[in-house]
Amino acid sequence: MKVELHCHTNISDGSCSFEEVLELAAKERISHLAITNHDTTYGLQEMVEKGKETGLEIIPGIEVSGYDFARGRRVHLLGYYVDYGHKALFELCQPLIEKRHAASEEMVKRLIHAGYEITWNQVCKYKGGTGVYKQHIMLALMEAGYTDSIFGDLYKRLFSRGQNGEEPGIAFIPMEYVDACLAVKAIREAGGVPVLAHPGQYDSFEIIPDLVAAGLEGVEVLHPHHSRAAEEIAIQYAQKYNLIMTGGSDFHGDYGDKPVELGSKSPGVECLNALKSKKHSMAIQ
Repeated sequence: MKVELHCHTNISDGSCSFEEVLELAAKERISHLAITNHDTTYGLQEMVEKGKETGLEIIPGIEVSGYDFARGRRVHLLGYYVDYGHKALFELCQPLIEKRHAASEEMVKRLIHAGYEITWNQVCKYKGGTGVYKQHIMLALMEAGYTDSIFGDLYKRLFSRGQNGEEPGIAFIPMEYVDACLAVKAIREAGGVPVLAHPGQYDSFEIIPDLVAAGLEGVEVLHPHHSRAAEEIAIQYAQKYNLIMTGGSDFHGDYGDKPVELGSKSPGVECLNALKSKKHSMAIQ
């Protein structure tokens, strides 16, 4: 039995609709699928119901874009079995969604000023349910003939964060993310099980003790961007703090920065049972 605990749809920055994800899940014989769109629970109720119709258990989830302000690093938090109608996550994330969309509009203005012949309306025709992401801007640039791929030299040149002494890209705009510990607390308030996402990708291991104090219950060990060394570090933290060890493909369809298959990083039914058990114990506390 395959378990997929990290999947995005076109509601955020994935290329596939939920219906297309359902088809892929059936093809890959996935029995449990968590939808973890960025900073939103939009559409989860309908997805859970459609999953039941097809015999697939949909785990209502979210991926919150957090930040470690003390160390200056991005920290993403996954939430599983969240109450998708709870106000805690909406109040935390809605301002973030609005800021991201506004930042994307400014990115496009900068590109137009730099001579790229694209328009905001052209970009918006690709957007998902929660606004424009950089992938959508790149699709407009591809349509205009500036590149033949989303993640390539042009993407790096335009959107580079300017790390390691490099100049930031001309369209890079720093995002104001939410405090990672507040994200953990909001997920718990919404009845969800909070898990640290891909700490090896963002080198966000050092904040784990703070997140545990805030109520963290798990850490993502299996991930396409994790080396074996990163997996080992994640396992060590999980053992030290008694955290559930999870995994997922972080599926974005054609919008991913590397090709992955849905269900390719399945953590197994034991992980799923651990998450369900934690959800139950939290509910009766």
